[in-house]
Amino acid sequence: MRKAAWKILIHVLVAMMLCLTASNRGAMAAGEGTAARIGDPAADRIAYWENMIGDRPRGLGPVIGDRATWESIAKRPSYHALVAEAERLVSEPIPPLTDELILEYSKTGRRDACQERIFERCSRFSTLVVAECLENKGRFLSAIEAMVEDQCGQRTWLFPAHDPHLTNYSGKITELDLLSSAMGWNLATAAWWLGDKLSPGTRALVDENLERRIFAPFESQVREGKGRVRWVLNTANHNSVIMAGAVGAAMAHIESKKRRAYFAAAAEKFMPNYLSGFTPDGYCAEGIGYWNYGFGRYTMLAETLRQATAGKIDWLKEEHVRAIAEFGWRSQIQLGVYPTYSDCSPHEQPDEVVLGFLSHRYGWNLRGWEQKWNESSQVPSDDLFRLGIFDYQLAERNAVGEKPRRENAKLAIRDFFPEGGLFICRSGNENPRALAVCIKGGHNAEPHNHNDVGSFMLLSGSKVVLADPGAELYTSRTFSSRRYESDLLNSFGHSVPRVAGKLQSAGFEAKAILQRREEKKNQDTIVLDLARAYDVPELVRLERTFVFNRSGRGSLKVVDEVEFLAPQTFEVALITFEPWELESAGRIRFGAGADSVVAEVETEGLPFRVTSSIIEGESHAKEPPKRIAIVLDKPVSNGKISIVFREGASGEGASGEGARSEE
Repeated sequence: MRKAAWKILIHVLVAMMLCLTASNRGAMAAGEGTAARIGDPAADRIAYWENMIGDRPRGLGPVIGDRATWESIAKRPSYHALVAEAERLVSEPIPPLTDELILEYSKTGRRDACQERIFERCSRFSTLVVAECLENKGRFLSAIEAMVEDQCGQRTWLFPAHDPHLTNYSGKITELDLLSSAMGWNLATAAWWLGDKLSPGTRALVDENLERRIFAPFESQVREGKGRVRWVLNTANHNSVIMAGAVGAAMAHIESKKRRAYFAAAAEKFMPNYLSGFTPDGYCAEGIGYWNYGFGRYTMLAETLRQATAGKIDWLKEEHVRAIAEFGWRSQIQLGVYPTYSDCSPHEQPDEVVLGFLSHRYGWNLRGWEQKWNESSQVPSDDLFRLGIFDYQLAERNAVGEKPRRENAKLAIRDFFPEGGLFICRSGNENPRALAVCIKGGHNAEPHNHNDVGSFMLLSGSKVVLADPGAELYTSRTFSSRRYESDLLNSFGHSVPRVAGKLQSAGFEAKAILQRREEKKNQDTIVLDLARAYDVPELVRLERTFVFNRSGRGSLKVVDEVEFLAPQTFEVALITFEPWELESAGRIRFGAGADSVVAEVETEGLPFRVTSSIIEGESHAKEPPKRIAIVLDKPVSNGKISIVFREGASGEGASGEGARSEE
């Protein structure tokens, strides 16, 4: 079965921002005026939810006895091979999750082998469950029950990277975390679907493990804040992912109506913490990959509670939530290319199922994404709860859409998220090789932060000419005090200046200040003050100006102006995965053929050289990125470097007096 988004994006350690944020964005907290604190939900809120939810637990998707729905699903071509795959799996032993694999992270800092084995086991379980529901012949029940027994016999349901001191592995504590919450929701969904097809012994095993590993740790965390990570206070993806898993499992499995109401009321209380991690304009500081993961799970939780209350409560209707949802398509630079700032992989796009579903809900009429949702829904997923929410409940799926707009929604010539510090400028014409730019402001204390204040990505059509290299492959160093030793994560690996030989600093104070924003029909201007991003006592002023012109295929001018108390070195970097060439003094070509872009450099007579280097590190890209730097030959008190980017077939090179190339 296809790897689901949570299995790809779950690679993150618990070293996240745990600070509370100042305000609650919306009425969802029902009377909480500030960020929620540790403690039980208010009694009246528990009573409210007890009145709203059904008398019996209700999972997502059709139970095995709903033969009409399952027989309809079985007709899909993509499901024909699933039964054959299940037949193969029952003839093979369960892939073992050995101590050697689990302990590899604590010994070497590597996580890949163990996580791949975990994913393999999850896929096996889901394949067997879906195959049994498709057939209803009992052929796969013994294999399913063997998987349940094996999984419930594991020492811990946490990723080793989330148990660095082995406290869960050793049995000292049982914590709720990203993987365990998803596994609990999956197990509860399987039990909901299969019902009494499972033996009493297996049902008891499911009951005991969900209670010990999911429900009791959830209540302890909410009530007392116990555990290594106080995720309920988190403003990033940990909050929504764990909350969705635990509450989703509770809605499907807990018999006590009042106890299920407690879980719903806890979500109501603490989810505003997660939402406050987004700026009011909907900007996601974690990047589109974690928008998929975190907000994707928020969407699933909202839909779970909407169904649990028969449509009476719908968190997606909140205005701030709508703005966050819109980020999923408004942040597209153009032609399916999205920013790769933060810990985002190159070529990352929104989750097509989540965005298609949201388009349907909000009436955006994003026909391409809704079509992708329809096509993707024909393919099995490893997340049973995901299938239950987005695909298998056909009646629910057709009922939730608002009336769509008459015209297909299109990207505007610009999409600015000024509160978050993201600015996207597009040509607005139909030329498939038009230029577009994404500019990153913000600060260097964002979740999954890279030191990238003032960086930018430049596209020629769908070709990323100047890139953000994206995330590195996670190791134990990635989320430690040594994080910014990585040139993929520090500012050396981003298209920003190096000032007096120094890279950007980390922390909230290292930020871009928007000095000016000017929007015209054919031209946008963004001016950022970057001085605060560099710990250079001699630095008086560092201002970066972007001018994007829409004439023809478009052009971009980037001007860096610097002023020091005493002469200092200064350079500007350009990051690319493309081939490049110094065609003449001051003229650099990036890429080849019709998609190429020429950069014309002007320094007002100051001699400079062009250097190149490979950015070392383990990234998600096939090839390492290259750093091309325009370096002033001598220290300056005042300096100015202007670079104009145009389509490669036009324009004449600048004089570039004194320019030379160094490898």
